[in-house]
Amino acid sequence: MKKIMIVLVSFFTIHHSLHAQYAAIYPSNWWVGMKWNKVQLLIKGDHDGFSEEKVRINYPGVKVEKVNKLDNGKYISVDLSIAPTAKPGEVTIEFVADGKVHAARWPLKARRTGKGTAYAQGVDQSDLVYLIMPDRFSNGDASNDRVEGMRDQSLNRDSVYDRHGGDFKGIINHLDYLKDLGITTLWMTPVIENDMPNRTEHGYAFTNHYKIDRRLGGEGMYKQLSDELHKRGMKLMQDAVYNHVGSYNITFLDQPTKDWYHQWPTFTQTSYKDQPLFDPYGSKKDYKKSADGWFTHQMPDLNQSNPYVANFLIQHALWSVEEFAVDGWRIDTYIYNDLNFMNRCNDALIAEYPKMTMFGETWVQGTASQAYFVRNTMKLPFNSNLIGATDFQTLFNGILPTLKDKFGWNDGVSKLYTTLSNDFLYKDASNNCIFLDNHDLTRIATEVGGDVNKVKMGLGWLLTSRGIPEIYYGTEVLMKGDKGINDGWVRLDFPGGWNGDAKNAFTQQGLSAEEKDLQRYTKTLANFRKKSSAIKTGKLMQYVPDDGLYVYFRYDDKQTVMCIMNTAEKEKEVDFNNYNERTKGFTKAIDVINGSSYLNKFSLPAKQMLVLELK
Repeated sequence: MKKIMIVLVSFFTIHHSLHAQYAAIYPSNWWVGMKWNKVQLLIKGDHDGFSEEKVRINYPGVKVEKVNKLDNGKYISVDLSIAPTAKPGEVTIEFVADGKVHAARWPLKARRTGKGTAYAQGVDQSDLVYLIMPDRFSNGDASNDRVEGMRDQSLNRDSVYDRHGGDFKGIINHLDYLKDLGITTLWMTPVIENDMPNRTEHGYAFTNHYKIDRRLGGEGMYKQLSDELHKRGMKLMQDAVYNHVGSYNITFLDQPTKDWYHQWPTFTQTSYKDQPLFDPYGSKKDYKKSADGWFTHQMPDLNQSNPYVANFLIQHALWSVEEFAVDGWRIDTYIYNDLNFMNRCNDALIAEYPKMTMFGETWVQGTASQAYFVRNTMKLPFNSNLIGATDFQTLFNGILPTLKDKFGWNDGVSKLYTTLSNDFLYKDASNNCIFLDNHDLTRIATEVGGDVNKVKMGLGWLLTSRGIPEIYYGTEVLMKGDKGINDGWVRLDFPGGWNGDAKNAFTQQGLSAEEKDLQRYTKTLANFRKKSSAIKTGKLMQYVPDDGLYVYFRYDDKQTVMCIMNTAEKEKEVDFNNYNERTKGFTKAIDVINGSSYLNKFSLPAKQMLVLELK
């Protein structure tokens, strides 16, 4: 018995020594068969002399090309090449110093093969995106509400700033609700680890790029969510943040180089101005403040002109798509990034994944300003390769004035018409993401004073106009929230996502008649859209608004859809003959919501919208 015990102790000692990780390696793994086969590792040891150690790899097809010393003696950067002949396996990276050899493991994985493995499919106008803040949608696993060792231990649903416990499991539990609603794509606010002391519910302050937040379920549950989406023929969009990190990020607390972040003599915040980035009369001082200023005190600004930072971020983007089977990419605070870096990063994603699409947050003033940051038709010193933008122009200068303001030559729905008429500035405006609200804006139901007819009109436009439509979670059941109070109030819990909720949007328990009606309206129109070739891939034709009556068509060779918005204060007569270019040859029109038929002339009540399929 004594001898057996000795053998067991010896075995476990060897096992532990073989699997102890001597250094932290980023990216944490890679794949064979990638086009990006020149990988730059950022490696961190636990002592100042780590950068003096020699690095060697003896693995077929993997070669150390160069070892780069960084300012911080705890870090080195290692350039690897991975040959096409390399096989999946576990690469051992050895560190040699003073006659001692230490080892770290670095997995080299096989890429997905076989049926059901499609990913990086892209997100386009044929999709309907649903935006969720994971902490606020549904709590499917109470065991991860608090995670020992993480800085933010809050759990208080009565506070709009504390954590509420929503997670991946809660979303998985309700994917069928989303699919039944007509959703094709899930976009979540960032899911990467945010180990900050407070305000971690939103996810935009990364602390470790290569960890998924354990309070949401961690890497395993994120992969399961991705798999469950793809099983249902749905897509996954990831929210990317290149511009900044959280102040507790591992590379900020112990910085690899002196210029890993933009440094200022005293704290300098970005001006949040877009104009200095393209103003032909602008100053360099204003440009630098816009581009290099920090987003907040808690969000240091990454220096993407540092080549090590650039490679770190690009490789993380590629790693995320491959590791979690991501289909589309939403890029936060796009305009504050180094734009040449962004072109390089976008190119790398598209080179590896040709169908991959991305749209960037471009909260700017005016269509020309927005078009500057995407693929456009303008001849400019800088040419962006970004596929699409979050279309704040059709929101602030389009649908919101349409719903809230009286009609005039330059007011009300005239603004929506004018904004869309400027689409000639884009190479393809259908790649822009259109929306009524999001996690940073007052909810649409609050914007229009709770008027359900106006919310319906907004959703009717959203689901029929050009572009990639995005619905913010809960809009379909008239969720309200005022950003003017604070941003927490537009990020409230989805009704029914927690055990014991008196109101449940998944089952309709406790919903008012208006909330049920809006949910049915959204579901009916969204599912019609799913099958409508005219809306998903067809053309748009709009007519000049006439005294508050705005008519536009989505059409192709197979189908014509006529959309009529009466934004006036009184009913308006609609005459098909006024739109002969598109109505000629059709004898009736069917309301896609309730099946009613319309012929030639009819009256449309005030503040109503019809979506008609012409027959």
